[in-house]
Amino acid sequence: MTMEHYFETNDGARLPKIGLGTVYIKGAKGVQSTLSAIQNGYRLIDTSTNYNNEGMVGEAIRRSSVPREEFIISSKLPGEAHAYDKAIMMIQESLYRMGLDYFDKYLIHWPLPKQDKYVEAWQALVDAQKFGLIKSIGVSNFLEEHLDRIIEETDVVPATNQIERHPYFNNNELVRVNKERGILTEGWSPFGRDKVDVLGIDILKEIGEKYGKSSAQVVLRWNIDNDVLTVAKSASPENQRANLDVFDFSLTSEEIEKINALDKGEPGRVEGQHPNEYEEFD
Repeated sequence: MTMEHYFETNDGARLPKIGLGTVYIKGAKGVQSTLSAIQNGYRLIDTSTNYNNEGMVGEAIRRSSVPREEFIISSKLPGEAHAYDKAIMMIQESLYRMGLDYFDKYLIHWPLPKQDKYVEAWQALVDAQKFGLIKSIGVSNFLEEHLDRIIEETDVVPATNQIERHPYFNNNELVRVNKERGILTEGWSPFGRDKVDVLGIDILKEIGEKYGKSSAQVVLRWNIDNDVLTVAKSASPENQRANLDVFDFSLTSEEIEKINALDKGEPGRVEGQHPNEYEEFD
């Protein structure tokens, strides 16, 4: 892949603009699906301890002929391990589970402000990076006040913030907040959780027809044109290839605005998971 296929983070990491999401992908079938994605060109693979599939991802990496240094392997700290010592041990256990010596990228999955330990968890990631367990550290689902607090208390700015982002919930204000702080936005659930609902939107189909692209490809390009890295789950080889075939066109500012106008605000969230309310323990 060329430079146009990558974003660069504030800590110098080069991350592919399209990553493979693995939520709900598990077991032997998951290994084959992930191997297919690797063969189709994916190098950023996103998992989480709470996906219960870190072992599957590690097995796919071992079976692949691609050198380890070409991968960007990312996982996330679960809410149960926000306490400093638990966080350090959880990072180590995840590495053992995956058979890796280090994570290329590691995030705090949710801030869980009601627990009020996310600063402690962030300090653990800062130290784990110093220990050599993680190359690039970031967060997920953090709002402006969460970002500012961890930056103020540790003097370390996250490299990335992975947030919910799709046409029905574009989260543009948080994308702006991230950019102001030099944080790369990653988008999760780009097609929503009901693909028929999101990908059946008429305006997406109309824009796609203009470029000879699918609605999914239009959504991915919408993210790229807004400097948002996208983590897209796909188990089929055909869709995996299609999701990477988005670098031969760009959207106009008018088309981007039409997609932005689809936003439904808070009701558009896929599962109503507001970061100030959602408890990952449930």
